[in-house]
Amino acid sequence: MARRRKGRSVNGILLLDKPLGVSSNGALQKVKYLFFAAKAGHTGSLDPLATGVLPICLGEATKFTQFLLDADKYYRATFRFGIATASGDADGEVLSENGAADLTAKQVESVLAGFRGDISQVPSMFSALKHNGQRLYKLAREGIDIEREARPVTIFSFEMTDFRPGDFPEADVEIHCSKGTYVRTLAEDIGAKLGCGAYVSKLHRNAAGPFDETDTITVEELEALRQEHPAEELDYLLKPMDAGIKHLMAVDLSEDTAFYFRQGQSVMAPQVYRDSEEGDIVRVFEAEGPFLGVAEVTDDGRVAPKRLVVY
Repeated sequence: MARRRKGRSVNGILLLDKPLGVSSNGALQKVKYLFFAAKAGHTGSLDPLATGVLPICLGEATKFTQFLLDADKYYRATFRFGIATASGDADGEVLSENGAADLTAKQVESVLAGFRGDISQVPSMFSALKHNGQRLYKLAREGIDIEREARPVTIFSFEMTDFRPGDFPEADVEIHCSKGTYVRTLAEDIGAKLGCGAYVSKLHRNAAGPFDETDTITVEELEALRQEHPAEELDYLLKPMDAGIKHLMAVDLSEDTAFYFRQGQSVMAPQVYRDSEEGDIVRVFEAEGPFLGVAEVTDDGRVAPKRLVVY
């Protein structure tokens, strides 16, 4: 007999402002508990030393996390020069501490220019990528180093907003990047180019895909609300399941056609035939009704279900 899932059925996306010192999974479990949700998932890890936008999907919204994982990200970070750490951030063992008192803002800016556009990165051993089912950061903590292949990423913009000279200078930067970009690796690679070493001392994600920090809520705010209200009264904080994929075309189906789509069948959609191309991914709704899921456009103008919502 299948084990009954604890918690209630609740569907939507919460935009959490992840606090410092908490893992993404720790933040996820806290939100799941406060909403008494049966199912939850996050959309891309933030390190414990990072803060900021962490979209958490509840219930059926977890079926669409990949779209947010694939979305661009925006960060504000502080790079400290003259020190290199094993992890590329402030939590790692110090590997070298030579200082960089002579480093200038102009030198940093000249190196930043080479990291804009399409670049290749070797993922950090302290990333959440897996090797033979094991997270790299767990292997790294055991002293195991795995050879990693460079991966292509895109840095759409990379700007230095402040530079503070000193024995260990600091630069504040703003980054707009593609999925799979590691900011700690940017710091390490830039420090290596400058010949002095560098690591990330602060990291804040201010936007993920269509979501920015203006709509986030903190764990403390959630806890305060939960003390005053039952879990179901927090649902107004959730964004719709399709909030992360608003850029996809919306297709409305009649009640009869929606019935067959819900059964997993490809159905005709004249709107798709007119306005899209084969292979496009679209959002599907019942006319004047609920969100049904996402579908792929076929060569004959049908929509073939890819992820269906079960209410």
